[in-house]
Amino acid sequence: MLTKGQVVVHESLGDEKHKLKRLVLKGPIARTAQAGQFVAIQVQDSSISSFDPLLRRPISLADISSENDEITLLYRVQGRGTEILARAKEGGVLSIMGPLGHGFSLPEAGELWLVAGGIGIFPLYPLALSALSKGLTVRLFWGGENQSFLESAGLSSWEKLGIPLYLSTLDGSLGQKGLVTEQINDQLGQMSLSSSQIWAAACGPKKMMQAVAEICINVKVPIEVSLEERMGCAVGACLGCVCTLIDETGAKVHKKVCQDGPVFRGEEVVWDESC
Repeated sequence: MLTKGQVVVHESLGDEKHKLKRLVLKGPIARTAQAGQFVAIQVQDSSISSFDPLLRRPISLADISSENDEITLLYRVQGRGTEILARAKEGGVLSIMGPLGHGFSLPEAGELWLVAGGIGIFPLYPLALSALSKGLTVRLFWGGENQSFLESAGLSSWEKLGIPLYLSTLDGSLGQKGLVTEQINDQLGQMSLSSSQIWAAACGPKKMMQAVAEICINVKVPIEVSLEERMGCAVGACLGCVCTLIDETGAKVHKKVCQDGPVFRGEEVVWDESC
């Protein structure tokens, strides 16, 4: 759906050295959006050229308020497109497409383990809210570079949920020093639950998601992963975000991250050939 979104809030998050932004848009997308979906925002700078830059920028949904007709987008300024987007003013209007793609699914009962690497935390927050509203137990495993980053990227919001948090930082400034996968292995070894009672969802760097998927598959824990890829059109026409999967017959197939994903089952992703 192509629509307009009014900029309600646009602000920096935490320490400005991390270049994180919070953008709240009011519009009809919130009425149908689901956790794991994304929007494609037009970020052309008309003051320079109507074709600068040409392509929309895909950004995952970090919060959804259907009551207020508002969606929240959290993003990092790290390229030409997001640099232009960062200039959007409160009260202005942006052209947006969405909600796009297929989001996460939820188990009927048991525990949902959320695994995030870096800014991969952003699309997991609305999933946590949906899971908690269904009465599921939720745990978060989150790894980042340091305490400053985790705090800037929304740690306080997660603490307010009152769920168990397993934090990892590369420098040991907060939580356990090391990789988030180490925390997952530790907890699996201590759990009294059977693997059939645990579901997992992961978002973050490709290598992290691959490692998490392998851990989960080995202990028969169902896992969904949110793949990231540069998208040209965001609607499946340009074939710029094709990834490789294994279908139910064991054959390799090609699907589009923007249209068939971005969420896929961990066991169907061919990691060495995808994205």
